[in-house]
Amino acid sequence: MRARLVSLAALLAVVAPSMTVVGPAAAQTAAVAGVNQAPDLPAAPVADLVSRVNIPWSRFVLDNGLTVIVHEDRKAPVVAVSVWYNVGSKDEPAGSTGFAHLFEHLMFGGSENAPGSYLGRMRNLGPSNLNGTTWFDRTNYFQTVPTPALEQALFLESDRMGYLLGEVGQEVLDLQRGVVQNEKRQGDNQPYGLFEYAQLEALFPEGHPYRHATIGSMADLDAASLETVRNWFRENYGPNNAIVVLSGDIDETTARPLMERYFGGIPRGPVNTPAEAEVPTLAAPVVATMHDRVANTRLTRSWAVPGLLSDDAVPLSVAASVLGGLASSRLDNQLVRGEQTAVAVTSALSDFHRIGIFDISVDVKPGQDAAEVGRRLDAIVADFIARGPTEEEVARVATRYVSGRIQSLEQVNGKANVLAEGQLYAGDPDHYRKELAEYASVTPAQVTAAMQRWLTRPVFDMTIAPGEREAYAEAAASPSGAAPVPAAEIQRVARDPMPAIGQVPDLQFPAVERATLSNGIKVVYAQVDTVPVTRVAVEFDAGYAADRADRLGAQAMMLDLLDEGTTTRDANQLAEEEERLGASVSVSASMDRTAAELATVTANLTPGLTLLSDVVRNPAFAPAEIERIRAARLSGLASERTNPGAIAARALPPLIYGEASPYGRSFTGSGDEATISALTRADLVATHEAWVRPDNATIFIVSDLPLAQVTPQLEAAFGDWRAPSAAKGTKDFAAAVPATTSRIVLIDRPQSPQSLIYGGAVLPVSGTDDLLALNAANATLGSDFLSRINSDLRETKGWSYGVRGNANMLEHRVPYIVNAPVQANRTGESIAALIAQYDRFLQTDGVTPQELERTINGNTRSLAGGFETSGQILGALRSNALYGRPDDYQTTLASRTRALTAAQLDAAAREVIHPEGFVWVVVGDASVVKPQLETLGLPIEVRPTTQ
Repeated sequence: MRARLVSLAALLAVVAPSMTVVGPAAAQTAAVAGVNQAPDLPAAPVADLVSRVNIPWSRFVLDNGLTVIVHEDRKAPVVAVSVWYNVGSKDEPAGSTGFAHLFEHLMFGGSENAPGSYLGRMRNLGPSNLNGTTWFDRTNYFQTVPTPALEQALFLESDRMGYLLGEVGQEVLDLQRGVVQNEKRQGDNQPYGLFEYAQLEALFPEGHPYRHATIGSMADLDAASLETVRNWFRENYGPNNAIVVLSGDIDETTARPLMERYFGGIPRGPVNTPAEAEVPTLAAPVVATMHDRVANTRLTRSWAVPGLLSDDAVPLSVAASVLGGLASSRLDNQLVRGEQTAVAVTSALSDFHRIGIFDISVDVKPGQDAAEVGRRLDAIVADFIARGPTEEEVARVATRYVSGRIQSLEQVNGKANVLAEGQLYAGDPDHYRKELAEYASVTPAQVTAAMQRWLTRPVFDMTIAPGEREAYAEAAASPSGAAPVPAAEIQRVARDPMPAIGQVPDLQFPAVERATLSNGIKVVYAQVDTVPVTRVAVEFDAGYAADRADRLGAQAMMLDLLDEGTTTRDANQLAEEEERLGASVSVSASMDRTAAELATVTANLTPGLTLLSDVVRNPAFAPAEIERIRAARLSGLASERTNPGAIAARALPPLIYGEASPYGRSFTGSGDEATISALTRADLVATHEAWVRPDNATIFIVSDLPLAQVTPQLEAAFGDWRAPSAAKGTKDFAAAVPATTSRIVLIDRPQSPQSLIYGGAVLPVSGTDDLLALNAANATLGSDFLSRINSDLRETKGWSYGVRGNANMLEHRVPYIVNAPVQANRTGESIAALIAQYDRFLQTDGVTPQELERTINGNTRSLAGGFETSGQILGALRSNALYGRPDDYQTTLASRTRALTAAQLDAAAREVIHPEGFVWVVVGDASVVKPQLETLGLPIEVRPTTQ
């Protein structure tokens, strides 16, 4: 099924076939719909789409071997700086797993001529997309900066490439070791979070470069000594082992002298020859079972296959999409929609430099026999391998891939990544063209042949069943690598002073235009012609807050059904039409708004709007589909009760808003088992009629086409839509928000290596208020990487991978939420540290001059990069409408921010943030955590995860 997934990050931040099997659900949809079937929608040929993809580039190599690629894109005054090192976790020797990723963290600790936090210095430049990542084959670092800040960014990047080690001491190593181990705990703590380790160990033999996970083992991270990690830098971080891509407001003539100036003096180092890695074949099928604290049994099938440069890479990727990647996939149609023995299916190819992994997973529907579902899965896969896909299926995959590639190229950093990846793995920045051509020309016979070559070999068959986890391998209390050992003194090299940042121009936001359809629907539009893409959002004043107290979850379940069948297209036909167009039609909700969205290449805008209109206006609500979605929703609720983030997001709202408030329900919008079980078709139809209607709608659109060309197409799709006779829905926020006092609600989740602290209170402000000063103050206190709370718990104590506190922007009363995943044995101390940081900032030590300067510079200089894409522009139009802001809100942000003073920021925060009223939800192992919490002197209530 196409699950309406809520990402954990968003959840915690927003409190804002050869044989198409049509099962009983689809058959009943058709029965409800009647005999009229909508004709296929015309789509632009995939070859035409491929011809639109072009990233011009130039390349030169410095005398020290550094490869530089330049792509010119003048759409915005920003430049992406992307640095890729030819080293990843597959290059780690035995006993050093996790070192590549650990060193990525060390690269952010400052360098010899720019000591202190790299992120702190970069924040002053106003970057967007600032981060670093490590994977099996590479380590990369990237930031998009305003053009006047480019030279300083190049100075900082070159300083950590050539002059780092003087700043890497034992204290820095020990701190980042702790941070990385908490990152590992955070991933391991998720449902199914231990599967990757078992998969890699089963697929790859001892000594194989891809046998261990990039995050590494606790024991190896414990053993990382100062000299060992310094040698990792010496052996792998030379300029002749790196690629730098400059993409954006720059050309080669400008780039050459800058790169010579800042990188040319760095001496060559060793060249890493990527570890060779054969594609292993298991001697016989491996069948295993793992137990985890999960709600659903998950069946997995995995094979090691060739890497991304193989002639079989694209055919195998197409095979995975047809089997379980498309919304119209074989497994969706047969196991989810047809036989209804599974609630979710996926199939994907993860392709790396030397090898790839072909994965299948099936989440078994509660009450079904997992062994029987497994036998059925194997039969479907065997039939697919034998018969292969149809031409039409292959064409849909190709169109979807090419359309997605076009949409990904809006950001200059996205284009930088494409060029760097091609250069690193294939020696050719244009490698993406070869991939596009292969997708456009691949045949069913090639797909079938590739599957028969690789997927008929012995399989790794693992079942992850509900149950108690095995004992967790924790880090040592005193890591051996933390023992100080004399290390050679680093000879520092003095450089010319760091260049200053030039004058950064204010944001040029596109003009906002308006139109009105013949039925009164308002249209809000902006033109962005960077790529031939159009994005549309039909937005309704609804959201999860629109649910009646006795129908919690109705909005979400109704939305699930919109794209599961209309009066002229069943769920599979809707999915196939999307794929044929290379379009994405999605429906979603926040607490305040419900939306149906379309993202499409503009060549397919007209048929895309037809599809969007059909989904919004004509849902079938077929009885069989309702029952299938009900079962999936109930399964999803059970899964929420195993996920730390979802557990917290369900628990906190009623504790701070009170159950009478439309915001006093789960931020997931999923309701509870009783209401989902009781919802009738009439309830869902009534929910749709009350909220998804033309007199409750606004259309937001960003396109490369002018408004005069877009409006007639919107009129054709929505202009004749009439409101139903039923009354329009209303939301009642009249109930008073109860006063809260500080207390702890501990939700017992046994065997959790990490605790999630999720606390806060409702502020006496609304999203429609002017919160510029409050949010600027909170950058120092809670929301920024360099905030007081993250600097303390992550960058000083090393107890967390990341801590944030945010005023989460809802339309009405705004909650302030602290989100702090911390290692289990530091839970109590972490809450005490959080309280101390809030008290200190709000009582005595407010914003310092340095923090004020960093916040103002960062918030203003980052504006151009923050509104670089059509999706970002569309989001701005929608948020302006939600919060009652003027059209020029983004244009005035820079001048208004520069006028802020430290006194204004302190006053804004101190007036509304009162930590003595924070309710702290803690999701963790009560046997470990409760004794720690008892030392805090706060009232404690212990709950099970099932409450």
